[in-house]
Amino acid sequence: MSNAANNGSPTKPLRNDCFALPPGVNWTPVDEALARLRSRLHPVVGVDQDIPLAQLNGRILAKDVYAPRAHPPSCNSAVDGYALAGPLTEVPCVLPLVDGRSAAGEPYTGQVPEGHAIRILTGAVMPAGTDTVVLEEDCEVIDGQLHLNGTLKAGANRRKAGEDIQAQDCILTAGTRLTPTQISVLASVGIESVDVYQRLRVGVLSTGDEVKPVGAPVTDWQIYDANRPMLSAMVTQLGYELVDLGHALDRAEDVKAALERGADQCDLILTSGGVSAGDEDHVSKTLKAHGDISNWRIAIKPGRPLALAMFKGTPVVGLPGNPVAAWVCALRFGVPAMALLAGGEWFEPTSYLIPANFSKNKKPGRSEMLRARVRDGQVEVFGSEGSGRVTGLAWSEGLVELDESAQEIEPGTPVRFIPYGSFGL
Repeated sequence: MSNAANNGSPTKPLRNDCFALPPGVNWTPVDEALARLRSRLHPVVGVDQDIPLAQLNGRILAKDVYAPRAHPPSCNSAVDGYALAGPLTEVPCVLPLVDGRSAAGEPYTGQVPEGHAIRILTGAVMPAGTDTVVLEEDCEVIDGQLHLNGTLKAGANRRKAGEDIQAQDCILTAGTRLTPTQISVLASVGIESVDVYQRLRVGVLSTGDEVKPVGAPVTDWQIYDANRPMLSAMVTQLGYELVDLGHALDRAEDVKAALERGADQCDLILTSGGVSAGDEDHVSKTLKAHGDISNWRIAIKPGRPLALAMFKGTPVVGLPGNPVAAWVCALRFGVPAMALLAGGEWFEPTSYLIPANFSKNKKPGRSEMLRARVRDGQVEVFGSEGSGRVTGLAWSEGLVELDESAQEIEPGTPVRFIPYGSFGL
């Protein structure tokens, strides 16, 4: 059952007309399309409660998290050396040493008199009366006395209690995708479990009479399905639950049956192929006949046709059939949409201005996404812009995004490079 929580709080389904375009809208610039998509989506998954730390990697927080204690919980030493009880006298000077030491896990429980010092190790609690630590390399012990040989600032080499996190601080906010570093923050203040959104269930469907699954016999006029393995790998790498909806022939009844399976099992369906207005574009025809569809013609190359629809309460993102176009549209539109539906934050991928190592005369009217990679501080692009050239996907490490304006790119011209890692891939 899609769009409903199995555990935790219920969620509100998307409206059937949430993707409708205003009258008269034809070509939509990329930034405008992204803004519209963002404004019409919200989380569609329920909440799993009290999930332990060991199971949190890649999950999305459902509630803000507050620290139950400070970090560090007490003032401690940042180095191995000697803790001093101030005020400091002029240096060089000699201070009597107190018997004993303070070590991590074995704090010194007594009071260090003013003008005295005590041995202390990294991470150890600062004994009462001390406020400064001198590195052992900057002093020496002679006959039970500490000789300071250099200048020293009061409070040096000391970590204050709560200097990183104060008790009751909000340490992570709802919508955060948890990574190993964020899990370490939870553990540092003793949090054993948190509430997270359920994993978004994403169905992946390929279509087309000419498309065959890998391993099936093929003729010269048929091709192997590159899109479904590619999109499936994307879904799992992003941490979502994959539902393989297989492949549907260019028949209305086959497409409808596959979409019905997806609506029963998924929170979102990704399709590839069949989303234009041709005779055999049965994805768009089926969604129009049995759902609510809006064909967004995005001013982007490669790409253009992007079908956004609701089918029996489940959102459908219909991607172009050419692998490069499917990849680009899935990255720019599918990945942030999935993040928002899954309870995460909508994001714009991080990009960098890098000098071009290529020439291009770009016409106005559409954004262009070029397969690219960075070498020796410059960005180079794949030799062909053809949307069927899958070798360019493996060759590339990101995309150069050129906006709708006319541009004359020469070697050295700064261009916007978006690494695939910015999308979490």
